[in-house]
Amino acid sequence: MDFELAQVNIARLKFPLDSPELKDFVDALDPVNATADAADGFVWRLQSESGDATDVPVFGDEWLIVNLTVWRDIDALTAFMYQGRHRELLSRRYEWFERVKEAMTALWWVEAGHRPTVEEAEKRLLHLREQGPTPHAFTLRTTFPPGDLG
Repeated sequence: MDFELAQVNIARLKFPLDSPELKDFVDALDPVNATADAADGFVWRLQSESGDATDVPVFGDEWLIVNLTVWRDIDALTAFMYQGRHRELLSRRYEWFERVKEAMTALWWVEAGHRPTVEEAEKRLLHLREQGPTPHAFTLRTTFPPGDLG
C-alpha cells in the first residue's frame, strides 16, 4: 500500500479577512497556492469555489481559517514550507494570526488517493492536543513513518 502525507493547519485571525490589516496576507494567497500546486511532491489542497479555503468552516469558529493539504512525503512538505514566498509569509504570521498555545497543525499518513475532510482534520488536531504526537496525528518535530495509519 502506498501512503501520502496529510497536513492541516488552522489559524485564528486577528482581523476580518477583508480588513486592511490582512491585505498582504490575502493578496499573497493566490500566488502562494499556485506555487504549492506546482511544487514537487504536492498532491492536493482543500479549496472552495473561491479557489482557496478561507471560507471553509473549521471547528464552527468564524475567526479560524484552515489549510488542508496532501503531499508525497514530509520532505516535499518541508521543502515548500521553508522557501520562497511561503517562508516570507510564515515569518509574518503573528501580524495576522493570534498566538495560541494549543496545537494548530497536525500531520498524518493517508492511503494514496485519499482526500481528507475538514471533520477528519479536526479529529486529528484534537487527538494531537489530547494525546501528543502518535502515528494517528503528529508534528514535524515528532514524526512517524508511513504504514501505520494510527
